[in-house]
Amino acid sequence: MTLSTTYLGLNLRSPLVVSANPLSQSVDNIKLMEDAGASAVVLYSLFEEQLRLDREALYYHLEAQAESHWEAQTYFPQATEYRTGPEGYLEHIRKAKAAVDIPVIASLNGTSIGGWTTFARNIEQAGADALELNIYTIPTDLNQTAAEVEQTYLNILTAVKSSVSIPVAVKLGPFFSNFANMAKRLADAGADGLVMFNRFYQPDVDLESLALTSNVLLSTPQALRLPLTWIGLLHGKINVSFAATSGVHTAEDVLKLLMVGADVTMLASALLRNGIGYLTTVEQNLVAWMAAHEYDSVAQMRGSMSQLNSGDPSAFERAQYMKALTNYPTAVR
Repeated sequence: MTLSTTYLGLNLRSPLVVSANPLSQSVDNIKLMEDAGASAVVLYSLFEEQLRLDREALYYHLEAQAESHWEAQTYFPQATEYRTGPEGYLEHIRKAKAAVDIPVIASLNGTSIGGWTTFARNIEQAGADALELNIYTIPTDLNQTAAEVEQTYLNILTAVKSSVSIPVAVKLGPFFSNFANMAKRLADAGADGLVMFNRFYQPDVDLESLALTSNVLLSTPQALRLPLTWIGLLHGKINVSFAATSGVHTAEDVLKLLMVGADVTMLASALLRNGIGYLTTVEQNLVAWMAAHEYDSVAQMRGSMSQLNSGDPSAFERAQYMKALTNYPTAVR
């Protein structure tokens, strides 16, 4: 039985990839991920704000006038709020590459071109096998059009692709007026892969302190439906690698996503809940299901249930929506 797959042009031993999360702060954890069966690891994200802070600090020390006050520096995010600075991130890539044989994919998180292009080159030089652009933006400008928002994504991708030769994937949210068109435009602009989907973290209200708070809610299996739908719709229609993330918790989740056309499935919340060793369980269950259902390889099942290959293409569109609602049981108990 062959679990191998290809993602971003990289040959992987299986479709089980660890997505960006705090566990990858530790090189020892990355080694455990490899031992547990991860075929690649996406490192935790370096934020655009960290690059900006690094540049501002350099400017302060080199250019600031004598009457400048150190107090102004408190307006910037404190370094302790982030996992590591830019140089530390590059060193982490080097150490991870020296420690494991699986591909190490760097992650940049931001909203504008900023210093991404220069740092993308530094990431490539540090040895990263690929780069994931985690474009995280919530447009709030009342005068900014949808076309301008979309162009920002394309500008970031184009600038980074012109700066590096390693593969570049774009991790993005589903909130576009026509996601299919946006996916095609990103592919046409040179994206090697699309990672579906980013999860936006909304603030909450603390009723005791009357303050806005932020916290991370781990994904649930129900989140799987969104990447499943869009990968199923786009498989075979645009020439990029598809990575499914958010809601991947079990071997069954992995199987469903492979069948609609995913090249890899990315796990994070499942490992944060169950430990890194849980990867082994997922792979064992994946192999057991494939053997029981007489599948010889991942390639054999990939895309078999996509819209392109489905016996009922309408299942991915409005007809299924109407069918689901009209058939919902209404008996009151």
